[in-house]
Amino acid sequence: MNSRWFGPIALLAVLVIGDQIRINRPAHKYRLTVEVETPEGRKSASGVVAVHPDRSYTRRGQTRTVGDAIFVDLGQGKNLVALLAHIDSKLVLDDVNYVALRAYGAAAGKRVSFNEMSRLTGVVPVKDALIPVLVTFADPTVPGSAKVVPPDDAEAVLGKGYRLQPISAEVVPNGYWPLDFGGALGEPVTRGIQAKLPWLGDAGNSAAAALRAAGLPGVDGIDAREAFTRK
Repeated sequence: MNSRWFGPIALLAVLVIGDQIRINRPAHKYRLTVEVETPEGRKSASGVVAVHPDRSYTRRGQTRTVGDAIFVDLGQGKNLVALLAHIDSKLVLDDVNYVALRAYGAAAGKRVSFNEMSRLTGVVPVKDALIPVLVTFADPTVPGSAKVVPPDDAEAVLGKGYRLQPISAEVVPNGYWPLDFGGALGEPVTRGIQAKLPWLGDAGNSAAAALRAAGLPGVDGIDAREAFTRK
């Protein structure tokens, strides 16, 4: 290569890489933690998700979340799964984009903007309508064994001595896409739900069957797998 072109090509590469980081870097990441009091003591699990606004030049997309539902192993063959979904007369997949944003706003008693989120610290409660849909599987390998778990009456489904404890959200370091490997480079998105629910690897019919078995409304017309995992 002629040396006189090296500088311009290197500069172009830096600009392209920088632009891809700008487009693909999340607006913020947050850790959602779910705790359940059980007859054997408190059980908990958490997962980090990334919230991505549309920064493309067309601006035709929408805010999206990348991550997995949270699977809490409660012992004695019981489990609780916090889906990437909420209910507002029907199943809503988009509200997960705003869980941390709204939880921090509620805790501060004021509106919080997307631009502020990556700079916030501390743990805040996730209450009321911000609580995601909770389900349990009598057999995690059988999607049709799903049941909804009411946040205020987990005992009715899980049995005596099982009570949902406060759910919390915490903003975690963003990192610089694609170098979010942990620590100073940012918290990586948590994966692993497919290992717990192996039928998620099929074309989506099993995920829809699970949501229908749980009695959730508005399953038709959505990609049911997005209630469990999003790329």
